[in-house]
Amino acid sequence: MGFTAKDEIEGNFKFNSDRLQDLKAFDERKAGVKGLVDQGILKIPTLFHHPPDKFSKSTNSTNTQHIIPIIDLANIGKDPNTRQEIISKIKEASETWGFFQVVNHGIPINVLEDMKDGVIRFFEQDIEVKKEMYTRDQTRPLVYNSNFDLYSSPALNWRDTFICDFALNAPKLEDLPVVCRDILMEYGTRLMKLGTILFELLSEALGLRSNHLKDLDCCEGNILLGHYYPACPEPDLTMGTTKHSDGSFLTVLLQDHIGGLQVLYQEKWIDVPPVPEALVVNIGDLLQLITNDKFKSVEHRVLANDIGPRISVACFFKAGLRAHEKLYGPITELLSEDNPPRYRETTFADYVAYLCAKGLDGTSVLQHFKL
Repeated sequence: MGFTAKDEIEGNFKFNSDRLQDLKAFDERKAGVKGLVDQGILKIPTLFHHPPDKFSKSTNSTNTQHIIPIIDLANIGKDPNTRQEIISKIKEASETWGFFQVVNHGIPINVLEDMKDGVIRFFEQDIEVKKEMYTRDQTRPLVYNSNFDLYSSPALNWRDTFICDFALNAPKLEDLPVVCRDILMEYGTRLMKLGTILFELLSEALGLRSNHLKDLDCCEGNILLGHYYPACPEPDLTMGTTKHSDGSFLTVLLQDHIGGLQVLYQEKWIDVPPVPEALVVNIGDLLQLITNDKFKSVEHRVLANDIGPRISVACFFKAGLRAHEKLYGPITELLSEDNPPRYRETTFADYVAYLCAKGLDGTSVLQHFKL
């Protein structure tokens, strides 16, 4: 990667001036960002340098008006009045913030903790074991690499990721890494149940019957991503995750205690503080598209930090295999003369292909599909 043994000892890697060569060298090491940190790097490579964001840095540490809603799902199936209150809160959060957190969601605390521990166990395996799983072949049961958009993004993010697709290529237990296979299967199963409940509530919040979004196959697919953000020696120069909105119908995120997730609200970055036992829920681009902008898919980012590793687990709900070529456009029941369609129809496959080609470049994918 253009560095010598002396550079390695000093923790200062000399990257080639040829960007593509540097990207290939980084990729071929198969060690990710964690590999750089493990070598004792003191200066981050220019591949990871991000330009300053035009929006103000946080935020809301002292501003109680700007707090992401926390919604308690307790008694949702027992008390009709409570259910209506919850639906009302979800509706307001989805229309204004595009984000909310849920507590009493039915997933036990020990499962949440084991899922975070499972991500740590995976990324802190021996490097030679991990290298065997490093790939950009999306058909593999588990895909481990650093920066899915390595060759298309303007600047790399300070994180490594594994991806497990529970829909297109549903994994068998034996196909998953021993260090986290059991918890991956359990957490994935529990998330599918929670996703069904959330889509019912979102359907009712739109004034539709509870099965409407489910019948559109919005929650048939589930991609689980385990993110590992190592401590960064120069966090002000890079990002954990670039500003983006999610290419899903809905995302459910488990984050650890470190924090760093921020939402863009009224042109200011607002912290999404970690809440013990809570899960973060956010509207994805495709839900904004089919609700014709009623629900908002909001841009968000993750700051790099000199503390780490930060762990998060994101579950993206998307179309399943049988709905991959289905056309998705604004829901007819939500349209009127005063509210005509704002987006053209697209298949989930075409949407994802465009997203992957574009990468996380800081611009909205939805603009491409506007009428």
